[in-house]
Amino acid sequence: MAALAELMPVAHGVDERIDWSEVEAIWGTRFPTDYVRFMEVYGSGAINETINVLLPAPHADGWPYREGPGLQDETEVAREVWELCRDDADFDLDPASIVAWATTSGADIYCWVTTDGDPDQWPVLICGRHTHPEMQLHPLGMAEFLHRLLGDKAFRQQKISVVMRDEVSFVNWRNRWKAVVRA
Repeated sequence: MAALAELMPVAHGVDERIDWSEVEAIWGTRFPTDYVRFMEVYGSGAINETINVLLPAPHADGWPYREGPGLQDETEVAREVWELCRDDADFDLDPASIVAWATTSGADIYCWVTTDGDPDQWPVLICGRHTHPEMQLHPLGMAEFLHRLLGDKAFRQQKISVVMRDEVSFVNWRNRWKAVVRA
């Protein structure tokens, strides 16, 4: 997270104040430490108006969360996409082990594969729309994956289905929502 914070300003982040014991009860598992920390520093929102990091559960503080279908729905979509594309992948996994954590404006879904009992060891799965290959498994945590995606143009190749600008920004969904309401 420290390396990611060097690349991505935290000025427009908002601590989501998530009750992680409630989230764990909903999902039946802990979440990776870097994701928990991301929610505390940045919260859910958009990176470069391209990657949308999702909340782990509906928000209970009265804010009208309007950032798409959310982690549960995207997880279901990612599992369906895996079932459709698994024959083209050079690895196999149980679709029940897929949990989505972000989407892109190019219809990619970034997920974890939750087969390890330690969430900090969950690799990143890309369910890509126009990536090659469409299904990619990376032995990186979420923060390290984002750091490399944002800071390394060579790594970025074939990991995202849209062109992303080099200058990195982040805007929490609340700040975007406030801007829309004011407009």
